[in-house]
Amino acid sequence: MPDPTRRSLADILNANDLRGLVPAQWGTREATMIGAALAEHLGPKPILVGRDMRRSGGELSASVARGITSRGVDVVDLGLVSTDACYFASGTRNLPGVVLTASHNPGQYNGMKVMRAGAAPVGRDNGLAAIIATAQGFLDEGTHPRAPTRGHVTGLDILPDYAAYLRSLVDLTGIEPLKVAVDAGNGMAGQTVPAVLGSAVGMPPLPLDLVPLYFKLDGSFPVHPANPLDPANTRDLARVIVESGADLGLAFDGDADRCFVLDEKGEIVSPAAIAAIVGLGEIERDLEEGREPVIVHNLITSRAVPELLAKAGARPVRTRVGHAFVKQIMAEFEAIFGAEHSAHFYFRDFFFADTGLLAAMHVLAALDRAGTPMSELAAAFDPYVASGEINTRVTSVDDAIAAVRAAYQPNADDDATRLDLLDGLLIDHWETHPRWWANVRPSNTEPLLRLNVEAEDEETMAQIRDAILGIVRSHGVAE
Repeated sequence: MPDPTRRSLADILNANDLRGLVPAQWGTREATMIGAALAEHLGPKPILVGRDMRRSGGELSASVARGITSRGVDVVDLGLVSTDACYFASGTRNLPGVVLTASHNPGQYNGMKVMRAGAAPVGRDNGLAAIIATAQGFLDEGTHPRAPTRGHVTGLDILPDYAAYLRSLVDLTGIEPLKVAVDAGNGMAGQTVPAVLGSAVGMPPLPLDLVPLYFKLDGSFPVHPANPLDPANTRDLARVIVESGADLGLAFDGDADRCFVLDEKGEIVSPAAIAAIVGLGEIERDLEEGREPVIVHNLITSRAVPELLAKAGARPVRTRVGHAFVKQIMAEFEAIFGAEHSAHFYFRDFFFADTGLLAAMHVLAALDRAGTPMSELAAAFDPYVASGEINTRVTSVDDAIAAVRAAYQPNADDDATRLDLLDGLLIDHWETHPRWWANVRPSNTEPLLRLNVEAEDEETMAQIRDAILGIVRSHGVAE
């Protein structure tokens, strides 16, 4: 009999993953049904199941595994694992997988990132909506089909292999000694950083003096949210960098697939500069092997990234914001590197997936090659002025975007401004001075409208930012 108390899983479905409040929006019952649906869509191969350190993760991952095995499909339980380590397991073992995480969201949230064999992304438009529709059907009926014989659950500690693989991609053994402050934010970097940059899983020591902050895994995030995109969450790291005389700092999000870099002064290095620094090294490798390098960037990444990397010999390809979109385009073009404004960095050598720790290792190697302080290295790759991402809750996303579009709609006398609807609304004035662009787009994970502006000077950026914010906030939700 259908369950009158059933929830709508559409409420936790985003463009790239699942994410919602536990238990308000979903819990163990929903997780079991999603697991059963995963078995139907991703089986009959065994399915990897991992989780981050959130307090709801144990019960939810066990429920997902219960749903999968009830359909006769085996589960490989990765236990506590970073998202990129789950990608590694999927890529090297050619198995589909799911990791229970809500990334940078507060502790009361949890979610799922789903992948096909080989770490291929599963987003809303290429399979996740179908999985959720199947799971919703099971919820509505109050049950799901069961196989005559349950699948088996086996455990796998992927951390040693993951650490060895990252070490094989970037050789740090011969660099000059560096002092590196690392803020794990009580997230999964507290597990992966000691394994890869330290000797926690038996790897030989590197010439790195690590200064750890908040390495204890704690999904309640007792010190600060594991969201380094907010500068408030990197203040402790900035202080420790200066006090300890560190050469740089690394800040990770909750599931450790993103890494932000701070220089020796405790200042945040823009993800655009990091993308250019890492991308140039990857491009050089492709050119040496006689390949045409392709790099992928989302449309709100700083224009400095495609400009600098194209000048170095790469072919830039842009895409929508979100890991599922970037990975799909990277695989299509066999791109060597991909970058997003939010400090997600993607590598062909890592199954076209994003990994914060591999990006950090490339930065350490580049800093050693440059022989200059991190602030000087970064300054050469950050020529423009950006607003940062500004979020506004609006009564209607569509109405707010339409109002901005009406204000900047090109007319017969305006051939300098172009509108682009690839992802939200992009207003492009980059071909004529003063050069600027602006993008307004709905969040993929939260009920917000996001604004990003970049210009060649501070005055132009501020003028455009304030003008568009005025329009957007006229449609804002009263606080």
